[in-house]
Amino acid sequence: MPPINEAGFALAHASPSVRLFARELGVDLTRVRGTGQKGRITQDDVKGYVKDLLAGRAAAAAVGAAAGGALPRIVIPDFAQFGTVEVKPLGRIKRISGPRLHAAWVNLPHVTQFDEADITDMEAARVRLKDTAAAQGVKLTPLAFVLRAVVRTLQKLPHFNASLDERGENLIFKKYLHLGFAADTPNGLLVPVIRDADKKDIYELARALGVLSEKARAGKLSGAEMQGGCFTVSSLGGIGGTAFTPIINAPELAILGVSRSSMKPVYKDGAFVPRLMLPLSLSYDHRVIDGADGARFAATLAAQLADVNGLLEAVP
Repeated sequence: MPPINEAGFALAHASPSVRLFARELGVDLTRVRGTGQKGRITQDDVKGYVKDLLAGRAAAAAVGAAAGGALPRIVIPDFAQFGTVEVKPLGRIKRISGPRLHAAWVNLPHVTQFDEADITDMEAARVRLKDTAAAQGVKLTPLAFVLRAVVRTLQKLPHFNASLDERGENLIFKKYLHLGFAADTPNGLLVPVIRDADKKDIYELARALGVLSEKARAGKLSGAEMQGGCFTVSSLGGIGGTAFTPIINAPELAILGVSRSSMKPVYKDGAFVPRLMLPLSLSYDHRVIDGADGARFAATLAAQLADVNGLLEAVP
């Protein structure tokens, strides 16, 4: 554990019992984010901090083991010799997620498949249904349609909804389908998980997206709400970009990156017509998924996004 900042510890917004609990665990309360009333630090917050710290160290250890000590280290010079600098601590979320991303990048042979999907009809349907959804208190975003299309694609290609066991000798097929989505928050990137996404229609997915996104931005996501994902979607369309290579959220086998859609001339029925095209970036673990499977997934997903009636079907 990091050393306790005694001055800050004394001013931390926590009850005496929580302070005692933190002392017993050696936790510096100045490093713990409070989720209680008016930001009060609870016992669960202390437990969560310890779990996150241990998980981050375990991921860092995994990176070292995978590297076998053979990876060259980056030499960091004294930047102050070149001019004035300012040092700020890395945010808690980045300190935790960084080693995990590093471990995934080092251990998983990434391949990224790029494709485009015609979402002209999908967007027209979304705009048409936007007011109906709003009347139900739901914001119908393009991401909800993408998630529904991902669900239908995973149902057709179930080996993408699997994970390798620890020895890398067996595939574990999941009979459930929980979808993670990357949420941009003031404190950093979080990945809330929509449980049983295959049992939710487009409106239920949109509602879950809204609820979990708001909790993520408010820093109120529980650990359980970020666990158990089978497949992750990272959408940067609201910000920009034409393509990117997302890092797999291990132990998942693949992750979908979605960039900004744009109108393009597409040759169809003997003529060029304007169509709204969505760039897709599918990164996958090449130990399990080969290039043909990656291309097949992207093509199947594009077909699902073009099938508006299928996306809007009721879910039994």
